[in-house]
Amino acid sequence: MATSKAAEEAIAEAHPAVDTVWLKLREEANAAASREPVLAELIHRSILDCESLEESLAHRISRKLGHHAVSEPYLHDLFVEVFSEYPVIGQSVRKDIIAIDQRDPASGGYLSPVLYFKGFQALTAYRIAHCLWNHGRNELALYLQSIISQVYGVDIHPAARIGCGILMDHATSIVVGETAVIEDNVSLLHEVTLGGTGKIKGDRHPKVRCGVLIGAGAKILGNVEIGECAKVGAGSVVLTDVPAHSTVAGVPARVVRRACEDLPAECMDHQI
Repeated sequence: MATSKAAEEAIAEAHPAVDTVWLKLREEANAAASREPVLAELIHRSILDCESLEESLAHRISRKLGHHAVSEPYLHDLFVEVFSEYPVIGQSVRKDIIAIDQRDPASGGYLSPVLYFKGFQALTAYRIAHCLWNHGRNELALYLQSIISQVYGVDIHPAARIGCGILMDHATSIVVGETAVIEDNVSLLHEVTLGGTGKIKGDRHPKVRCGVLIGAGAKILGNVEIGECAKVGAGSVVLTDVPAHSTVAGVPARVVRRACEDLPAECMDHQI
């Protein structure tokens, strides 16, 4: 299959000569296996016995999502195939891992997201489903959405468009609708909804721009724009556009500050 220059550059970035994320993950995995022998088999099968981060994730997530309707071995082979054919997914996953480590004090490195954090695992599984959706395998993509929602409690439509460097902290009950857009370097807490306002079809879900921080329980409804580096307070209900570099809070949400941190998603300061 021929690739464009942009695609070739993405592939090169996804697979650098030295994969520092994978090397650091393996180092942490070795230390963890020594500290906690009862988990040594899990750590070896999920990471240390694998040849790459992509293989590791294919193993870990297929074990979680394997079901009587679509078996674990089939999902594992499917995930490996998708990772291999579309290396840009690996690039995004690595940026997600780095973002989690930088923003979430509970992470303590790269091992916890890969082995334990359902937000990261659900997002990675969504990335595979999104790829399937974009290549006409809609039924399988929707099936994965259903299983991801059951297993992780995170419901992301495979048609939604999500950038990289994403943190879904805790992640329980996050909902992202079909026409939603989340750009790069965004942080969302649990129970965030990017939803519609009725049954009208078409472009009906929020557009979240780069650098945004969305607090726990916030509901953003309709085809509204959350401007670059804005902050949405916990528990807010957003029904109208949010200006860039502003903080909104309340029900319905209103602007409470005209300027906030340069990069709220990275600062993770939820104070209004």
